[in-house]
Amino acid sequence: MSKVLTALSVSVDGFITGRDPGPGRGLGDGSMLFDWYFTGDTPSREFDGFRLSEPSARVFDGLASRVGVSVAGRNTYDDSGWIDGGAPHPTAPLVVVSHRPLDGAAAAGSERPGPGLPGMSERQTLVTSGIEDAIAVARELAGDKDVVLMGGGVVTSALAAGLVDEVVLHQVPILLGGGRRFFQELPQHVSLRLREAVAAPGVTHLHYEVVR
Repeated sequence: MSKVLTALSVSVDGFITGRDPGPGRGLGDGSMLFDWYFTGDTPSREFDGFRLSEPSARVFDGLASRVGVSVAGRNTYDDSGWIDGGAPHPTAPLVVVSHRPLDGAAAAGSERPGPGLPGMSERQTLVTSGIEDAIAVARELAGDKDVVLMGGGVVTSALAAGLVDEVVLHQVPILLGGGRRFFQELPQHVSLRLREAVAAPGVTHLHYEVVR
């Protein structure tokens, strides 16, 4: 069965965006969280235009090659401009979790919608019936590859439901002081086991396994 993981750039104080993120503003003033994508001399094998340090390229490409489907929440979808048909991964489709319809798309209720809804591209699927259904849809689409979660709300909901296998923090050495936090309040603690820690220029890659 495919694994469910999350791998996001995060500040030392736990933010995945800067202040004032939103449609047309992207990550607000938090763009420095992704400087490590472009400041190295090793081209990514998975993402055109990315040039990382050698250790970052090894970690990043290793994770990116596993991805069969991305799952994102509504804020991440809107902030990233994917309403125009894009997706966070160059080949993997995108499942969007939202309790309200996207512009031009009818609400799906508890039904499992497929791609091609009005307002969505063929690479995008809308699920409005919660994180469990969204991950179930994503697993089917991913086949033998893995499901990657994006956005603090989606990750927290999946952790609370016991659906996350791995957590990767690409920790950037900056205190943003505000923005959207990676993790929100959980109903109980979640134990993690460190699998790998890789120090690289401008970022430290921390790979954890969720302890069942």
